[in-house]
Amino acid sequence: MDRLELQRLRDLPIEGVAERLGLQVTRHKCLCPFHEDHHPSMSFSIRRNTYRCFVCGEHGGTIDLVMKHLRKDFKEAVEWLGGKAVLNILSTQNNQSNQNNNPPPFDASRYERFFERPWLNDEARRFLFEERRLDSRVVRWCRLTSWKDRQGTPWLQIPYYDMEGKLIGVQNRRLRNENDNHEPLTMNHEPRFRFPAGSRCGIYNLPVLKMLKPGEELWITEGCSDCWAMLSSGHKAIAIPSATLLSKENKDVLLEVQGPRSKVKGELGIRFEMWPDADVPGERLFLQLKEVLPDLVRHQLPEGCKDYSDFFLREKH
Repeated sequence: MDRLELQRLRDLPIEGVAERLGLQVTRHKCLCPFHEDHHPSMSFSIRRNTYRCFVCGEHGGTIDLVMKHLRKDFKEAVEWLGGKAVLNILSTQNNQSNQNNNPPPFDASRYERFFERPWLNDEARRFLFEERRLDSRVVRWCRLTSWKDRQGTPWLQIPYYDMEGKLIGVQNRRLRNENDNHEPLTMNHEPRFRFPAGSRCGIYNLPVLKMLKPGEELWITEGCSDCWAMLSSGHKAIAIPSATLLSKENKDVLLEVQGPRSKVKGELGIRFEMWPDADVPGERLFLQLKEVLPDLVRHQLPEGCKDYSDFFLREKH
């Protein structure tokens, strides 16, 4: 299971997971199943997507709750959470919470101003230029900006545009700050990613398609970070979220790009290239894309590189 799939399980509504486990949640509280409890002492934080018992001290996120309650190890808990029955129930629960069972539309006007004059805080600069070693021109092209929430947590804000340059979605990526004690972000129960309501964060960097010239290569990467690395290497690139998030809408865009009437493929003779992540999900994504783009060329990452960002950093050194 890749990191995006794992993060998706961590972001499942904690109260929905608790109810699927048989716990009765009322007003963000329930009887704690980990000790003899007669008055609801387990509390749920919707903002942090975590649980905590103020009597016995048990706490954690969705995977922790499943592991502890069902007495499963990490792998078994992830498989349980990933089961279709659980995901369908939670999906239904989320849909019912929205008016007419439809998510609210994305309000682009609320976010466009943030990307008119992008601003990078110290944590964002450290992440982009010191850790990722990205070209500053790429950061400007992608209009990356940053902000901090009320708790002082730094976030990188990533805009998604359609082919015409219209803002259609925003991804907020939590950054490490000086209080994280160098622990992996996955150890923290704060969500790693946040998406405003209605965000359409499918294929990333679609405006680059308008800049392609006859005979050029278009590189397909997995996730924004790999796309930034590829752009910093001097190549034109787009990014797919992951194998599990490759939607029909994404496939339709790619079909339009490479179809017989497409200026990108039909008239320009664009070549599609890819460095799949060195894992099973990466290979699965390549095979899915190969069905849509039969001419897609596969490149093999060197040993020890898990994705293109790793390879890019190795080359930079």
